[in-house]
Amino acid sequence: KKYINQSAFSGAEYFLNTYKDKGDQDQIIGHFGLGFYSAFMVAKTVEIDTLSFQDGAEPVKWRCEGGTDFEMERGTRETRGTEITLYLGEDGQEFNNEFKVRSTIEKYCSFMPYPVTFEMTNKEAQTDEEGNVIVEEAKVLNTTTPLYMKNPSDCTDEEYKEFYRKTFMDFKEPLFWIHLNMDYPFNLKGILYFPKLGNELNTLEGQIKLYNSQVFVADNIKEVIPEFLLLLKGVIDCPDLPLNVSRSFLQNDGFVKKISDYITKKVADKLNGLYNTEKENYESFWDDLSPFIKFGALKDPKFSEKVEKITLFKMTSGEYITLPDYLEKHKDQIENQVYYTTDQVQQTQYINLLKSHDVDAVVLEHPIDSAFISHLEAQNEGVQFKRVDADISDLMKEKDDTEDEEGKKAFADQLAERFKAVLGLDKLTIQLETLKSEDVAGMIVLSESNRRMQDIMKMYASSGMDSSMFPSEEVLVLNKKHPLVQFIMKNDQPNAALSDMVTKQVYDLALLSHKPLSSEAMAAFIKRSNDLMTMMIK
Repeated sequence: KKYINQSAFSGAEYFLNTYKDKGDQDQIIGHFGLGFYSAFMVAKTVEIDTLSFQDGAEPVKWRCEGGTDFEMERGTRETRGTEITLYLGEDGQEFNNEFKVRSTIEKYCSFMPYPVTFEMTNKEAQTDEEGNVIVEEAKVLNTTTPLYMKNPSDCTDEEYKEFYRKTFMDFKEPLFWIHLNMDYPFNLKGILYFPKLGNELNTLEGQIKLYNSQVFVADNIKEVIPEFLLLLKGVIDCPDLPLNVSRSFLQNDGFVKKISDYITKKVADKLNGLYNTEKENYESFWDDLSPFIKFGALKDPKFSEKVEKITLFKMTSGEYITLPDYLEKHKDQIENQVYYTTDQVQQTQYINLLKSHDVDAVVLEHPIDSAFISHLEAQNEGVQFKRVDADISDLMKEKDDTEDEEGKKAFADQLAERFKAVLGLDKLTIQLETLKSEDVAGMIVLSESNRRMQDIMKMYASSGMDSSMFPSEEVLVLNKKHPLVQFIMKNDQPNAALSDMVTKQVYDLALLSHKPLSSEAMAAFIKRSNDLMTMMIK
């Protein structure tokens, strides 16, 4: 009468006083009786048959159809315990399905500390060869003592992997994991797994399952789990977490913030530990760890500070290196500059040019890298990141004391007019240099600031912003020493067919190393290449 019929009865203070000093084994959640009424969300009628453990107690049968009226009489139950029967209503018919019931139990009760079984009583009975009915033992659907509740020293690597496979149905092995086990100043246990993230940050679907006293609460609660940690997979069980409040309260609650900070610290500590004690493994994980660490550094200043010294860069040579080590290695060639590539295949020409000057580039191919390098430049005063196709001609110029600057300028002006006329590009900027490498006739360069602005324009192109507001400032750098450039200079008549073809070919080759050609330009390039080869064999 007291606990079922009187919803949220006035004696609730009794419960608060009774359970306020209880430990993990006797939590207040589940003792109010309010959760029972959720049964009417799916049932039109609910019956309870119960018998108390106390000596002399009488069995009771209770029945209600969801209103304020109920029936309560002496029951017929003869053994201690309680049986609750739900007669499904229209809104609950989806639970009249074995798969729906099983999946609901497995989702919300997978780690409940009491065994949960499920059996279909309306299934057709199965018999053996002699005609005897086969009685199947009900299978327990949950794990009453999940791995995260155990002491980390008692868990094996295979148990961690099996827990991962079973919990997340992911059969790719995680890189590594962190076992959280804290009793003070709050109770928190769990396991966080680092999956292989790959390069597509926008399609990543990490999953952090939040539990309270081994009962599932929700996935990916951002108010409790830092946003960048949602790239991971794992389970966190925190009985101290307040669940009877709104998410806006969680967001501003100091206790919840401490939980979030603790988790972030443990992750940073684990990463630093790997770097310091298992550096070879850490480097082998880096390609998968990289987007997670960079995203975390952008989102959380404290995390950024903790991982600053263990942030690696993969060079085109395959070596992994920190930012200070890269700057130290190249201090004689380039001061406080970091060259990077976003496409090792397309930008091979530029990479090789840098290597010929003892400069290696780092590989930054992930979508998050654009924001990350801006973050690093803000954190490291004076350091500048430049893509390999930025304006790097100063690095590659060959000093020629005998070179006539006025004559050089005249040649440059002459070439500029020729290229503009042949290509039909009135605003083309041409720079004539004597480069150390004789393998390159020309290359397209673009200032880093202009390139980043173009990238921003591409991001906002769908919003209707006019990208012509920020015109390209690409420069065609021609190598004065290259035979093709010298040929064009000597055959400067605009109507010279072969000279025109070579002029267009030099430009397209330079453009190809910088960015893909348009479909029309590619078709013309292929035809011209065939025509030039045909002329060679005639």
